[in-house]
Amino acid sequence: MPEKKTIERARADKRAGKSTSTQAGEFVKEEFDRVREGKHGVRSAKQAVAIGLSRARRAGVELKPPAKGKTSEATRRKAQKDSAAGRGTKEASASTESKAKRSRTTTNVLKRESKAGASPQAVSKQAKSAAARRPAPSRSAAAKKAAQTKGAAGRSAAAKKAAKTRATRAQHARH
Repeated sequence: MPEKKTIERARADKRAGKSTSTQAGEFVKEEFDRVREGKHGVRSAKQAVAIGLSRARRAGVELKPPAKGKTSEATRRKAQKDSAAGRGTKEASASTESKAKRSRTTTNVLKRESKAGASPQAVSKQAKSAAARRPAPSRSAAAKKAAQTKGAAGRSAAAKKAAKTRATRAQHARH
């Protein structure tokens, strides 16, 4: 079950006109935090992202399932079931075994996994490889939309931060 503040942050993102992936990002961030706190482990950063997206869909974030051919049919079906659960429709019915038993089993399996999948290095590697799979125009459009939905104060803060970073890098380059 996602924390109340995570759901609230996702709703705030929706009100601010941010994309569904940004809203889902709140759940993904929470998942990485859970792994870092030692609540359970993950095999890879990708798995932590997948768990976060699943929780987001179940919480009602309107994320589309992955496109055909991008992932396995099982993953697509799971995404559709999660979305249905988030909408509260009938097609979200679980398997015949009890939900509690299934949940407990999943948690126990994840507890045996390592926390390395949520390390800053693993997260960075995953983010870079995911970005590299997207074409440049798509990345550019996302950046433009991000700047648009940031608001004047946000843009100003980002510009100041960028200037500071440039100054620091220039200083390091001289030495």
